[in-house]
Amino acid sequence: MLFEFIATMAAAFGMAGLALIITHLSKLSGKRAPKWLVPLFAAVGIFTFQIHQEYNWYSQQVSKLPAGVEVVKTAESRTWFRPWSYAKPQILRFIAADIKNARAQVDNADMRLVTLYLFERRRSVQKIPQVIDCAAPARADYILPKAGSTLSLDEHVQQTSTWHPLTKADSLFIRVCTDSNP
Repeated sequence: MLFEFIATMAAAFGMAGLALIITHLSKLSGKRAPKWLVPLFAAVGIFTFQIHQEYNWYSQQVSKLPAGVEVVKTAESRTWFRPWSYAKPQILRFIAADIKNARAQVDNADMRLVTLYLFERRRSVQKIPQVIDCAAPARADYILPKAGSTLSLDEHVQQTSTWHPLTKADSLFIRVCTDSNP
């Protein structure tokens, strides 16, 4: 975030410098450029850079994902204070799943344990282990057993009380249950 701030300021100073050149050239030609030209160009530089970063954030994050981690859901955003987002919605959040390391439970081949990563612009990545029941289909948060626990993975999953239904068309279900090998 610090580097983005520095780059934003560099864009502002660069555009303000361009306005100063225009102001200087206008003095040489005998006409005066308006005084508001420099702050206007600086503001244009800031807005242009920030809009560019918002639209390219998703592709930058996806390109950094390790092999086996795939995007399973994106959330497009339109907001009133970003009027350009109505013309082209921005992706400011997405969910990626560690498909390569999803594994079937020893006791139940229909249950898969997978790690989901929640990405959101200007926030830290959240790592959430999930249990996917491919037979139901449903998903539930998996709370890692405490050190010294004697419960098997299957017993631990059976204690999970909150299951959220999935549809067979859900990309998380498709990627984990049909594409991964147990």
